[in-house]
Amino acid sequence: MPAYNEEAYIAKTIVGAQQHGDKVLVVDDGSTDETVRIAGALGALVVQHETNKGYGGALQTIFCTAREMGAEELVIIDADGQHNPAEIPNLLAELRKGIDVVIGSRFIEGAAGEIPAYRKVGMRVLDTATTLAGNSLAITDSQSGFRAYGRKAIDAIRINGKGMSAGSEILIQISDHRLKVTEVPIQVRYDIQGTSSKDPVSHGVGVLMNIVRLISLRRPLVFFGIPGLVFTLFGLGAELHTFAEYYRTDQFHYILFTGGFSMLILGLLLVAVGMILYSLVQIILQGQESAGRVASDSIPMVTFLHAEGSEGAEEKTAYPPEGVPE
Repeated sequence: MPAYNEEAYIAKTIVGAQQHGDKVLVVDDGSTDETVRIAGALGALVVQHETNKGYGGALQTIFCTAREMGAEELVIIDADGQHNPAEIPNLLAELRKGIDVVIGSRFIEGAAGEIPAYRKVGMRVLDTATTLAGNSLAITDSQSGFRAYGRKAIDAIRINGKGMSAGSEILIQISDHRLKVTEVPIQVRYDIQGTSSKDPVSHGVGVLMNIVRLISLRRPLVFFGIPGLVFTLFGLGAELHTFAEYYRTDQFHYILFTGGFSMLILGLLLVAVGMILYSLVQIILQGQESAGRVASDSIPMVTFLHAEGSEGAEEKTAYPPEGVPE
């Protein structure tokens, strides 16, 4: 579980998760409170970031650590008490049916009724943006942080982003790798105070901007090409209208001509940028595949802490592990 200043709720979450897993891994993202001490005292395996690297950075460390440990199943749950660890078996049951990824959804079997209206609207906007970014999955809750991953998914997913849009980035990679996905209903508590360091509006806007960045990188022909085509057509139409009026009335509309010419040039530039970026993206993707995507498999510099009470409890080991590039 990723954790940042979660001393108030992490103990209950860890104890609940320990009922359903062999190991509980807590990635502390630079907390300044007692999160690390509490997690270690409860026997959790703690990986500590020396500085805050964001939600995506924490997930990156979780997946890399899971691969290093040879995990066959990985359940990610928030440490802030919003998720119920008692629902972990529901996700694992689907995983053991041969599913690669199981997502806990707040929007199936009536669970959405407890979600505040403003959150529902924001989630739907983010769901749509995630789909535009390249997610072809029929997922009702793209922003859910309660998920389970099988071995195939653990090996395939490589997170690059550091922010809250990492969940959307993972869905896009799941779609790219054609992994089997299903959803199960979950309940999420919204009556817990201090579950986010940002207010919902700034949080949602930040996630949306990161998803827009993903769209521009993954689908440049759509992001740049379509607006470019629209500008080109409008600019061309304005130019044709200008010359038609000139031949009809012998009057030349300089403002319309200048505006149309500017739109035409801008449109052509956007189309060109889209085509160039599309070519570059394809080259980069091919290079990543041929190189085994080693660069994106690196682990951020962190400090590994053994669970308190276990052998070598005071030992600290620098990451990344031997053989993994920094």
